[in-house]
Amino acid sequence: MSFILKPVDTVESISPADFKKNYLDARRPLIIKGLTKTWPAREKWDTEYLKKIGGDITVSLMDNSKADPSKPINASVAEMKFGDYLDLIKREPTELRIFFFNLFKHHPDLINDIVIPKDLMGGFIESMPAMFFGGSNSVTFLHYDIDLPHLFHTHFGGRKHIILFDNKWKKRLYCIPNATYALEDYDVANPDFEKFPALKGVEGYEVFLEHGDTLFMPTGMWHWMKYLDGSFSLSLRAWDASITRKAQSVFNLAVKGGLDSVLKMAFKAPYAKWRERLAIKRAENALAEGSPK
Repeated sequence: MSFILKPVDTVESISPADFKKNYLDARRPLIIKGLTKTWPAREKWDTEYLKKIGGDITVSLMDNSKADPSKPINASVAEMKFGDYLDLIKREPTELRIFFFNLFKHHPDLINDIVIPKDLMGGFIESMPAMFFGGSNSVTFLHYDIDLPHLFHTHFGGRKHIILFDNKWKKRLYCIPNATYALEDYDVANPDFEKFPALKGVEGYEVFLEHGDTLFMPTGMWHWMKYLDGSFSLSLRAWDASITRKAQSVFNLAVKGGLDSVLKMAFKAPYAKWRERLAIKRAENALAEGSPK
């Protein structure tokens, strides 16, 4: 068994008042199965349709390998025509995935295929509807989004396994200093508690998304994702109403984004090893102190 995981609340639909009180304000995740029922995308979007409208676009690809300390986070390992990649993930298992692809920039009319859930909350960043694609066996490493948005993550065309943690557990998750991602040396789906003892007792949520399901992830929530089938997702992002949270977002982008990338490029492996040692030390200290309990 991986960590202490519980299921996420699941509803077919939800009122704005209920959503705000029990999930948005409470910072709790939620699966809304019927959110996309009125979306043309629910029936229209498949790999053949996406190939037709964007198959000639060249896309950058990532895989499951540990990040190269000499390169910025999310550096690509290969490039491919989008159509060829879609054929690949439907044909066979692969670790290759596409991270944060804004297909809407190439085809603005795609916005007509979705309905942004403004009835549930405000603050949506309508210029950044990001898409994510993965072959079965591809994994997104454990992290939280650096700009701290709320996320409405809708899946298409298959199944996706997701593990979530509240941000309060970040030290116990071996969070890398000056960054928003965890040490990549443990398997989130099957952690080695003897080698990484701070993970033992960490509480989280486990989710299995299917076609058309939408997962609400509140600001700062850690997430690890594995594609069980060659499939794809759409993330709609919304700012938190708190001025403090917006300020933290700006700080993260400046320090945990810009400064950290500069230090990685300048000091490469020695900086990476120092960060990993510090992540382990902080995790062990948090465990000894009983944090965050």
